[in-house]
Amino acid sequence: MLDAERPHLAPCVAPGAIVTPMNARHLFRATVFALLLVGPGAASRADPSIAATLDDIAPLTPGDRAPAFTALKSDGSTYEFRPGERERPALIIFYRGGWCGACNQQLRDVAKVIEDIRSLDVDVIFPNGDRPEILYSSLAPETQLAIDGLDFLLLSDSGLDAATAFGVAYVLDDETLARYRGRDHWDLDASSIDRFDALPLPSIFLVNTDGRIAFEYHHPDTRVRLPAEKLLKAVEDMVANRQ
Repeated sequence: MLDAERPHLAPCVAPGAIVTPMNARHLFRATVFALLLVGPGAASRADPSIAATLDDIAPLTPGDRAPAFTALKSDGSTYEFRPGERERPALIIFYRGGWCGACNQQLRDVAKVIEDIRSLDVDVIFPNGDRPEILYSSLAPETQLAIDGLDFLLLSDSGLDAATAFGVAYVLDDETLARYRGRDHWDLDASSIDRFDALPLPSIFLVNTDGRIAFEYHHPDTRVRLPAEKLLKAVEDMVANRQ
């Protein structure tokens, strides 16, 4: 990754005390909290595109037309994904955030085959739930070292535009949400957790130049990821089938 792509670590701004009248941010969070009190999955009804639970997700499948989405680069600029208008296929790998140990391990594993994938003229895109400024700095040092110099794109999908479009965004259960928010060393400010109590399910989509999904992978256990060698084989198969 080019130095220009690396964000500077922004200070974490903790939520302020609730005052009257509430500012817009506190009003939103209070509304979400009130919805959670109604019952399981109630928060997701505020945005029907976010699955109420992990069991309710409905990822797109091979043959489906890939959706367009908007996300943010590490410098805060807008990135637009427009299927069907691309010159190269795209490998889209959703992960949860830089705080996630399994995600860091996955990035290090995928780093081993990124050059092979790029040699097949396929773009590699990593959307996740963190805010733009910490896309790089929130990753573990060994992950940063593994991905340095490789040709790929980290994207902030903290608004879950991409994840909902691909059918992999879901609301966290109360116990998990409380546990994640209790980790003081995790920077979740302005993340998808902070904004929606929700995350993208770790998942993979390979989108061909015709805008159709050629390959999809997800596992209900968020700790399980597709090994890099199997990922590379899926890309090779797609390229071979196009010829």
